[in-house]
Amino acid sequence: MATSRDREGFLTLGGARLVDLVSDARVGTPAYVYDLDAISAEARELHAAFDGAAHLIAYAVKANSAGPIVRALAREGCGADVVSAAEMLVALACGVTPHAIVFSGVAKTDDEIDRAIGARIGAIQVESLEEIDRVDARARAASSRARIAVRINPGLDKGAIDTHAHIATGHDEAKFGIPEGQVAAAIERALSLPSIELAGVASHVGSQLATVDSYVGAARALFGVARAARERGATLAFVDTGGGFGIDYGDGQVARPGDFVRAVREHQRAYRLDDVALHIEPGRAMVGAHGVLVARVIQPKRTAPGRAWLMIDAGMNDLIRPALYQARHRIVSLAAPSHDEETFRVVGPVCESSDDFGEHEQLHGATHVAILDAGAYGYVMASCYNGRALPAEIFLRGGRVVASAARKSTEDWVDERISIVGE
Repeated sequence: MATSRDREGFLTLGGARLVDLVSDARVGTPAYVYDLDAISAEARELHAAFDGAAHLIAYAVKANSAGPIVRALAREGCGADVVSAAEMLVALACGVTPHAIVFSGVAKTDDEIDRAIGARIGAIQVESLEEIDRVDARARAASSRARIAVRINPGLDKGAIDTHAHIATGHDEAKFGIPEGQVAAAIERALSLPSIELAGVASHVGSQLATVDSYVGAARALFGVARAARERGATLAFVDTGGGFGIDYGDGQVARPGDFVRAVREHQRAYRLDDVALHIEPGRAMVGAHGVLVARVIQPKRTAPGRAWLMIDAGMNDLIRPALYQARHRIVSLAAPSHDEETFRVVGPVCESSDDFGEHEQLHGATHVAILDAGAYGYVMASCYNGRALPAEIFLRGGRVVASAARKSTEDWVDERISIVGE
């Protein structure tokens, strides 16, 4: 847990008292708050796990695309894993060098492929035989050469991937990657096209992995592909084992990102691939624990003995993970916690029964709460459903606010909707 309490019992993040931050009427709630110092420290710890070996930490921008965060990681020597042209442009604008960007995704548009080729990024990670031909055609049209990596689907048993079904990607029912039976053809196709440079091979098992087992299994399959590709004459610059490293949402310690790197490095050496750079694509592990969503308590509601709700001004439109993945986030009071034993079911204002953050204790009398471990897949998945404005964002460094974006007003949303003309 990245938060702590000061001597008076108030919740702090990165040395700043959270209740003071959201008391500023110009910011308001709901508000995401992030600790940039802790995010930078995650990058340094992960670099150290490679023990000097050639590598790239390609931060998965989809986890949190906020400029201050991407810039902080770029300053620590991180690259970027992007899944859209917009994310690529954010990475470039925030100082990520083009050769340190990999572009993933199963349905890249021609415009996105053209932009990636034009920017001369590190690799377009192709996920089908058909996509290889599309990238080749776009490169020829631009009188250029496209640098690609072949993303394989390791075909792991669906039940063996240690994560929620919605975020498991390395099984043969998933839309991601080139299946085992087509990998050899994909390598041969890439090597035969003069407008294609095969720079690497890649895979990704899934997200929120608590143990290294399935990750290592996929890496071994990938290393086998890399060895076979080299035997066919490929000059590979890198092997990308993906990301998906989990964080502790309160259920117990999970493997640290460095544990995944060290486990995979052992097999990389065993496959005699130590001369090839190892790429990884962490997202959640870099930012998840170092962001919170702060909300104001609107009111309690009690309907029967032992049945109580706590209504807050943050909803599933602000943080959709509990509704989408049945995820559970710890929720705590910003002030010193109550020792009252009453249990509240914390819910938001959205008109859906799934707008429910679960049962929590020690919230009696709370005026503001923090939803913990919300730095990843929070704001980036937020929406304006029910006419609710996107939440504010606050970025801390050295215990001080160094950047912020206020929550838009109700009037802003109304103006946007009614300004659509042309009926």
